[in-house]
Amino acid sequence: MPPVLSVAHHRVPVTAPISYIRTLRDLSAQGTPVKIRLRLARWRCRKDGCDRRIFAERLPRLASPYARRTARLAEIVRLFGHSVGGRPSERLMATLGMPVSDTTILLSVKECTRAQPNRAVVYVAGIDEWAWRKRTNFGTIIVDLERRRVVDLLADRSATTTADWFKGHPEVEVVSRDRAGLYADAARQGAPQARQVGDRFHLLKNFPGNRRTAARLLRSTDPGSPSPARGRSAPSGATRDRTVRPLLGGRGA
Repeated sequence: MPPVLSVAHHRVPVTAPISYIRTLRDLSAQGTPVKIRLRLARWRCRKDGCDRRIFAERLPRLASPYARRTARLAEIVRLFGHSVGGRPSERLMATLGMPVSDTTILLSVKECTRAQPNRAVVYVAGIDEWAWRKRTNFGTIIVDLERRRVVDLLADRSATTTADWFKGHPEVEVVSRDRAGLYADAARQGAPQARQVGDRFHLLKNFPGNRRTAARLLRSTDPGSPSPARGRSAPSGATRDRTVRPLLGGRGA
């Protein structure tokens, strides 16, 4: 009597198992690349008209079907791709003993984005530019700041494309962005109901320089401070207010 394989609540007659070798790349050990070689079983169905014909042994906790990396290494690749992009991730992964090409890293990020089961409902959206290729090709990355997850990667860095994305997500209530006018126009066109705020990264990055500029302008108008350099006149009060107020985050910023 031929062996029987139970698949999806059906008992299917199959041939004797045939072993094959599957190789998976795993996390490094002390900076040394690690490969796992597994000897798995495979069966061929004896039933005429079978759609699958071949049944292979699966390892759902270790790796996805057809994957060449373990699930935990694939997750590391996605995290690096989301965090720092393609080329920097490639260099970091090679240093850690887990070499992966920048193309593979970006494909992993795209596949993760496409794998979202349903259209993401985003109320607080963070938006910034994204480098598909450093200093050459830029796109737009959109992040759900409440869930801290990448929602979408847009092909280019344009107000039109970004506005179209916002029009498809009318539930957006807050847009966090840098001070560039491109994404401000996109938010006004695509999400006029949303409130625009400055993101923390750019605020902290620009704060030291703005603080020094504001302090220099204030000192230049202080009666007790040294007179300005010869040939230059101190700015008037109105000019000073118009210059300093945006730097300090006041009205008009």
